[in-house]
Amino acid sequence: MTRLLRWVAAALLASPTLAMAERTITTLEFSQLNGWEEDNHQDALNVFLDTCRDLRDPEWSTLCTMAGSVQDAKSFFEVFFTPVLIEDGEDMLFTGYFEPELSGSRFRYGPYQYPIYSVPDALPRSGPWLTRREIDEGALEGQGLELAWLRDPVDLFFLQVQGSGRIILPNGDLMRVGYGAANRQPYSSIGLALVRRGAFERHEVSAQVIRQWVRDNPEEGRELLWVNRSYVFFREVSEVPADRGPLGAMNRSITTMRSIAVDPRYVTLGGPVWIEKEGESPLNRLMIAQDTGSAIKGAQRADIFFGTGEQAGLDAGRIRDGGRMVVLLPIQLAHDLTADRFARLDD
Repeated sequence: MTRLLRWVAAALLASPTLAMAERTITTLEFSQLNGWEEDNHQDALNVFLDTCRDLRDPEWSTLCTMAGSVQDAKSFFEVFFTPVLIEDGEDMLFTGYFEPELSGSRFRYGPYQYPIYSVPDALPRSGPWLTRREIDEGALEGQGLELAWLRDPVDLFFLQVQGSGRIILPNGDLMRVGYGAANRQPYSSIGLALVRRGAFERHEVSAQVIRQWVRDNPEEGRELLWVNRSYVFFREVSEVPADRGPLGAMNRSITTMRSIAVDPRYVTLGGPVWIEKEGESPLNRLMIAQDTGSAIKGAQRADIFFGTGEQAGLDAGRIRDGGRMVVLLPIQLAHDLTADRFARLDD
């Protein structure tokens, strides 16, 4: 947790609702979570156990140890956590992401002409670096950074958006790549760029629509991809078993329809989060925050992991829904932080 979020959490038991600048914190009861009674809490607990051992705060560590032997997952969350709604003035936005499965080669030949780059030694520790356009135009050529080669620049672009993927090699072997680093240039939505150009209405834009437009308009398409100056470098993670999900921001495999990407300024990575997604396919479910993303910014912003492959991509690409997201904080942490706040007010 950030220091600010820890301070805010400290006030939870002192006041049900605390407004601070543009941030509003509201404690809820589990009875106020839509669909809480119907969820499979054991599934969420199993995912929580995958990463909770990496949480360093003693309050989280204690709960993680207890979680390994609980008999009733629903009661575990209800007894030891408090639902907390954190808002920053922006509407909730749920999107979806997935692990692409792409055709590629470890060597450049024939149709395989678009490189997946590993992290360059020259990448500075801070500040923006080369833009997408500069890299695409050859700024990194000849440095031996190529992990693999893909057939299609659009495949490469969306691999970077997703942050991980499986590469099916010509001999049938599987190569897996995961996020390594980024150039720290600003992320811009090429879907919104198409809307601004009048090519589509906002509700018409999806990953599939963008992909087809770029392929139908190769010259303009290349320029469109350059609108997003952000560029992701990868590392090979083929040691992750094929039946496990890709590695998330906690360097652990994430789980289909139980893992979400969040903004870690507001949500503790590894912590449980209740989501109430609206739209054509409503979803009320206990998720675990195990990932981040360059486009995932804000207190009410989440990316739902839909799994691996083409169907997962189709499902994820349809999601752009409202609703709300409620984090679950350990009760003991809230008590301790409240006591600390009162002590500091007395000084």
